[in-house]
Amino acid sequence: MEIGIIGSGNIGSALAGYLTALGHQVSIANSRGPESLGEIAAKTGAEATTSVQAASARDLVILAIPQKAMIKLPIDVLAASNAIVLDAGNYYPSRDGKITEIENGLTDSEWTAKVIGHPVIKAFNNIVAPSLAEKAVPTGSSNRIALSVAGDDAEQKQVVIKLIDEIGFDAIDGGLLSESWRQQPGEPAYCQDLNKSKLKAALEEADISKRAENLAAADEMARPYL
Repeated sequence: MEIGIIGSGNIGSALAGYLTALGHQVSIANSRGPESLGEIAAKTGAEATTSVQAASARDLVILAIPQKAMIKLPIDVLAASNAIVLDAGNYYPSRDGKITEIENGLTDSEWTAKVIGHPVIKAFNNIVAPSLAEKAVPTGSSNRIALSVAGDDAEQKQVVIKLIDEIGFDAIDGGLLSESWRQQPGEPAYCQDLNKSKLKAALEEADISKRAENLAAADEMARPYL
């Protein structure tokens, strides 16, 4: 596949390395420009590009950036794209500022889809970066970590689920994008390195009446690192 990654932090860089190793044509961009990506390009084999070029990838565009940066994306390019757009980010109010529509009930990825004018698939957000970088194992391994994939397009979710399996993790269907709050910060499924059955149970355990409370607790815990 032709894949563009916007965001060169721990998640974006790890995915660039995995996907290039799998034989995909991968470009990676950040807000500082391709000249800042020489080391990452050399390490991962991905091509350093601009955000516009990464957003123009034919098959898959991965957004691995803070919520506050979504409004700075090349929205016209993304809105017109025929690619799957995957949101790997998480909303942290202390970093991103209060976003009223999310505070009033939208999931962070529903908000992202609205901002960029394109449907999104939510994945790679419920795993900590060191686990993503270090804990990929072959299909069938007993210690495989599972990731949740949420979205409204079943075919696109299956593409992402297959890709996650090839990278070295199990994946489960996490439901519609409106249900993706179940895999967001503070919820039982968030960053726990769970297997398939335990991840499914954690998603079901999530209580929407505690969503705001759980996010606030997670935000407070993460504040020193954001």
